[in-house]
Amino acid sequence: MSIKELRQNYHQEIGRSIIRIRQDKQRKVEYPNFADGTSKASAAIAWGIVHHLGYQANYETVSEQHAGGLFQSITNSFLQQSFELLAHLQSGKYVYSVQRTAISGFTQYEHLAYLQKIIDKDKNLRSAFGGDYMVAPDIVVGRMPVSDEEVNSRDIVLDQQNNVSNLTPFRAANQTNIKPILHASISCKWTIRSDRSQNTRTEALNLIRNRKGHLPHIVAVTAEPLPTRIASLALGTGDLDCVYHFALPELQAAIQEIDNEDQLDMLNMLVEGHRLRDISDLPFDLAS
Repeated sequence: MSIKELRQNYHQEIGRSIIRIRQDKQRKVEYPNFADGTSKASAAIAWGIVHHLGYQANYETVSEQHAGGLFQSITNSFLQQSFELLAHLQSGKYVYSVQRTAISGFTQYEHLAYLQKIIDKDKNLRSAFGGDYMVAPDIVVGRMPVSDEEVNSRDIVLDQQNNVSNLTPFRAANQTNIKPILHASISCKWTIRSDRSQNTRTEALNLIRNRKGHLPHIVAVTAEPLPTRIASLALGTGDLDCVYHFALPELQAAIQEIDNEDQLDMLNMLVEGHRLRDISDLPFDLAS
């Protein structure tokens, strides 16, 4: 199966499970549930995406919280299947989770579990430090450490009699309780509002500041139709590697059709500035 086919399946599953048409009877308007019904531009762009993806109108109810959980799960499945297609470009065993796994379960951040225990026992420390550094991303991708047998599969790289390479967590032999190495932290935002973008940035900063080891990929995936709102995540100091839209070509076509110069200018800035890419780009970026 190709990336294109997996992308099509991804959109079909999102259409079946998440996308619904909301009705505002007071204002006599209808709009897809990933649009802001109070914004004409948001509703028009969302309708354009729906039409370009060939979705059929579905008026069943899906709560916003449930939609967010489904978006995480479906996106995780797409990434896992896509990543497997690129196995020949990378080595190692990867694990995936959408259970908001605490980062203390990974080697770069395992010290935070000990810190949390100390803070939990002292109310003064709790008030001083809080718990914002304990990030639980929407989707995590971890790489498992390798055995010495794997390392020596082609040549004798490690000689057990030599006291070398004994501190790297990449060797399973160096870990008492084997934990994966955090490869990627992925924030999934079905839509973007100012508070949600701030939460994502806070999580990213904590991943950057609190690590002991290399920095994982830090990205966000969204279905938000307004580029000006996507910019609240994508533009800035580089807290995130990049933001990925669940249907970028369809978003571009929809904005061109409604002839909204402000949204089109922002979209072009994000894409040309390498701050916004399509979901189909993400597996390749994670493999780099």
